[in-house]
Amino acid sequence: MSAKRFWIVVLLVTTIFAASALAQDERNEIGGVIGRTFISDQGIQNASYFDPIIHFGKGLSFEGEYARRFIVTPIYSVSAELPFVYNRDIDLNAGEYGHAVVPTDLQSYFVTPSARVNVFPTTAVSPWVSLGAGFGHFSESSTLVYGGTNPGKSKSDFALQAGLGLDVKVWKKLSMRGEVRDFWSGEPDLPLAQTGKSRMHNFFVGGGAFWRF
Repeated sequence: MSAKRFWIVVLLVTTIFAASALAQDERNEIGGVIGRTFISDQGIQNASYFDPIIHFGKGLSFEGEYARRFIVTPIYSVSAELPFVYNRDIDLNAGEYGHAVVPTDLQSYFVTPSARVNVFPTTAVSPWVSLGAGFGHFSESSTLVYGGTNPGKSKSDFALQAGLGLDVKVWKKLSMRGEVRDFWSGEPDLPLAQTGKSRMHNFFVGGGAFWRF
């Protein structure tokens, strides 16, 4: 190996380990993401009226997140994270006049302690995957679409979380983040609109920023 190539290799190795050492001092992060939650429409069992399908609106959703890195190398890092996603307004629609079966809207939130693995965590661009478990909660409006009192109740249930995303460093300790998370939860309590299912997917898609310290 020539002397020039040798010093290039030394410089590259030094840069990588310097970035890794800096990352060791920035083990904590806190951030926020805004996006939408997507829930697939679901058919109602044994329905004989018009529109026997529950249509879920794409509610504006907010995520707050704290994470701490426990392992950091130039190739990968492992973090414990706590994402909290709140969906403030899920509009519902199903049935018809004389057959009111779903509440006008829902609210939901998910809290799922998770493990996250980043690839190339000390570079400007770092993809990641996340997996965890916790719980989800649904609360319902007191009135039904097309009128009447909603007999359904608020409900909490076990939830699994799986996600993937991309972090892009933009300035010092500030980074941008795009992500997709699937919260696989129990169904809300809809006694007048039985679907025959016990679980459903809540896909959160959003973008935001976080600060590492």
